[in-house]
Amino acid sequence: MATWDLSKTKHHVLICNGSSCNQVGAAIRREISNQDLDEFIHTTRTRCNGRCHDKCVVIAYPNGTWYKDLKPEDTKIFIDSLMNEQDETGKVSHLFSNEGFQRTEGIVTGISKEKEKVMKVSKKHLMEECNNGINETQ
Repeated sequence: MATWDLSKTKHHVLICNGSSCNQVGAAIRREISNQDLDEFIHTTRTRCNGRCHDKCVVIAYPNGTWYKDLKPEDTKIFIDSLMNEQDETGKVSHLFSNEGFQRTEGIVTGISKEKEKVMKVSKKHLMEECNNGINETQ
């Protein structure tokens, strides 16, 4: 395990590491290295972000911008968007404001997070991960 010096970090990118998203994550990390931006962009692989309809989901902070449908061929323009602080991908699904995350036009709302639904979905998803061997530490 590493303890990184984050003092020059400008962006923290959370990348879904589900089976249908992990190729994009690898491509994003490769592009960051290719552009010599490792000091400025920190990445973290996550489990499911709850928006599988929008796969591959990537969340960029400090702005809290959610991206959808990213593909390996989008990684250069995605990284350029971060560094220019202006979206050039056309793949933003949610923007953060003081009122929470706001969907952009055309984005599926999704189901409400009622306690019973969350528990049912979480249990089902956990069972699928266990059956697929995804719950192992990577």
